Amino acid sequence: MAQHNAPAAHAAHDSHAAHDTHASFKSYAIGFILAVILTVIPFKLVMDGTMDKGTILWIILGMAVVQMLVHLKYFLHLDTSSEQRGNVVALLFTALILVIVVAGSLWIMHNLNANMMPGMKG
Repeated sequence: MAQHNAPAAHAAHDSHAAHDTHASFKSYAIGFILAVILTVIPFKLVMDGTMDKGTILWIILGMAVVQMLVHLKYFLHLDTSSEQRGNVVALLFTALILVIVVAGSLWIMHNLNANMMPGMKG
């Protein structure tokens, strides 16, 4: 019968607890508050309608990017630690594939429009 080594088991648990990436309630609350603020600001800008539409569009795009970063940090717990390196690489690879698919689709649609509709200038 194998003997259970209690001190070694506790040491392994303590070592894992030191590198624990789970967030606290405070971290989730900060993330939630930031997400709400980053949603309310563009909503208010659109509802007021006092700014130029192009400027509002760029502000919304900027807030969306910042909100994505907030979600990655506070809710998905991605950071630059060595434990998260694989997850960050997978995220970056997914972003690369997404950019390739979207850019390729837009390129194809532009060429189809230019070649299939010769009478239309655009």
